[in-house]
Order: sequence, then structure tokens, then C-alpha cells
Amino acid sequence: MTHIHPTPAAEFWEARYQGGDRIWSGRPNALLVREVTGLTPGTALDLGCGEGADAVWLASRGWRVTGADISRTALERAAGHAADAGVADRVRWERHELGVTFPEGSFDLVSAQFLQSPVPLDQDRVLRRAAAAVAPGGTLLIVMHGGWPSWQDEPPFDVEFPTLTGVRAALALPEGEWSFTTMEKVRKPSVSPEGIEGFREDNVWRIQRAGH
Repeated sequence: MTHIHPTPAAEFWEARYQGGDRIWSGRPNALLVREVTGLTPGTALDLGCGEGADAVWLASRGWRVTGADISRTALERAAGHAADAGVADRVRWERHELGVTFPEGSFDLVSAQFLQSPVPLDQDRVLRRAAAAVAPGGTLLIVMHGGWPSWQDEPPFDVEFPTLTGVRAALALPEGEWSFTTMEKVRKPSVSPEGIEGFREDNVWRIQRAGH
């Protein structure tokens, strides 16, 4: 795993993961499954892979995956998840503080699922680097929360949520080289930790890079 120096962002996420045995559900993100099912497996980069559910799902469907995250604890859990699923030989784990360091190489699929953080993250820079890492003919998949859940009465911190057109503009993709296959706001059911039912809205962009 790539070494990174302790920073406020690294310390925040390490503390977050060490605060519980498992932070996420262990299931792949539904919009990743929706958008990637049907693509021909190749090489994939999972940015902010967390505990590895998306990377393991991709590997189990034939992709050769690089998973990158800021937290060593998250990556250790992800490696254990891959081993349990029998796909450890199809996934490489790298530790990066995205925006500072970034995985090398090009990939047939670059997935950025919910790269949103309560600590500083240069989101636009990371997404532009993600686009640059897409191989000719490959796919960039971005999924972001579009707002707080409906049951969130008081936002816990100030944040500007990305919009469909805002992310498209921030990517600054060359005309004629990319096509937006999906650019959509999706509403899904959501339940608060206290059991309050509601919904939240996510934005999804699937962008295809032209081949040679």
C-alpha cells in the first residue's frame, strides 16, 4: 500500500473507520451496479473504495481492480473482504489522499462513488484526474449525493452539493472526445439512524471516452 503522511483528512478518516467494526453495508452501490452491468470487464479504478464492497463486486464480475482510499484501516478491511470473496488476486489496494496523490495508469472504468467529505477535498481536481485516467473507449462513472436526506432537519455542517451541470462544467472535458451516456438525478428511499423514513437524491454521470 502506498505510504502517505498523516494529515487532518487522513486522521479524520482513520478515526472514522476505527470507530466501528464496519462503517458501510458491505453491498455495492446500487447505481454502480445499474450503470456497470453490461459493460465488458477490463481494468477498473475505484476511487475512495472504503471497505471494498464496490471493488469486490467488480472483481467478482471479471474486472481487474485497483482500489484506492485514504484510510489504512479501510483498506485492510477491503483486503479481507476480497479474500473472503475469493477475488484477492483480482484486486490491488493503494493508499492515497486523493487530490494529493493519485493512482498511476489508465483504466477501462474509473468509478468515483460519493467522493464527498466533511474535511477539505479538492473535488474538481480529483474528478479531472479521474477523467484523465480513463483509457480510450473507457468509462468514467461519478455518483454524488445531491442534497441532505429529507429527514435531515439541521445539516451537521456546511457543504455545497454538486449539481448535474456543475460537475459537467468542472470536468472541462474536450468537445468530441466524450459523450454523456447518463446524466440524471435519482431519488431513492432513505431511513435515518432513528428509523425515520424519507428519501435522498443522488446525481449520476456515466461518461464514455471515444476510442482511438
